[in-house]
Amino acid sequence: MAGHSKFANIMHRKGAQDKKRASQFTKIAREIQAAVKLGGNDPNANPRLFRAIASARAVSMPKDNIQRAVDRGSGAGGENLEEVRYEGFGPGGVGVIVECLTDNRNRTAGDVRAAFAKNGGNLGETNSVSFMWDRVGEVRYPAAVASEDAMLEAAIEAGADDCALEDDAHVVTCAMNALGEVSSALAAKFGDAESAKFVWRPQALSPIAGDAAQSLMKMISTLDDLDDVQNVYSNADVDDAELAKLEA
Repeated sequence: MAGHSKFANIMHRKGAQDKKRASQFTKIAREIQAAVKLGGNDPNANPRLFRAIASARAVSMPKDNIQRAVDRGSGAGGENLEEVRYEGFGPGGVGVIVECLTDNRNRTAGDVRAAFAKNGGNLGETNSVSFMWDRVGEVRYPAAVASEDAMLEAAIEAGADDCALEDDAHVVTCAMNALGEVSSALAAKFGDAESAKFVWRPQALSPIAGDAAQSLMKMISTLDDLDDVQNVYSNADVDDAELAKLEA
């Protein structure tokens, strides 16, 4: 699929390695809480909650933490979370999309704006970047779960549009309205996915190297460390030589 980004894969691995477990649990708990408030506390009748709980299980989030997040979403002391999307341009002119769940828009906007400004980026208006991206469903499994051919065959049978082996993960993409069906079919064969969610996929990539690539990585890491930030996407493309430097 167009939009595959090696830089995105670096950030995915770096996030998995560096992010504190407590911060990861906080983000998932917020997603569970928001899902319950919007669609109720039954995961079988609430696809967003089903996906959030699956993500929690994939990172071994304790059952008590999951239940507490569900209870908070049902009204037991829960925050009034609002979904906000920010768009802008990072170092080197690459596009960046930041998805947040917040109980204070002013605080979140200030934090996101500061992360852009301190790292050579510029926050833009809504739709200043996203019009160049597609909103799709994405299911991720560790590479060890199945062979590339087996996962591709299962993805096609499930109704997915594409399946690629990206470093250490099988990445299955599909239409947004097919995510529930695809993720359920794959779960029946391979167990709970590492993640199953809606993502932004760029229609074209923007080459980046040198200091700009380093600054972009720092900016994305800064954004990812914010509790209000759920997801960060960029359309950066880095060649293999630059990848080696960034991963060093």
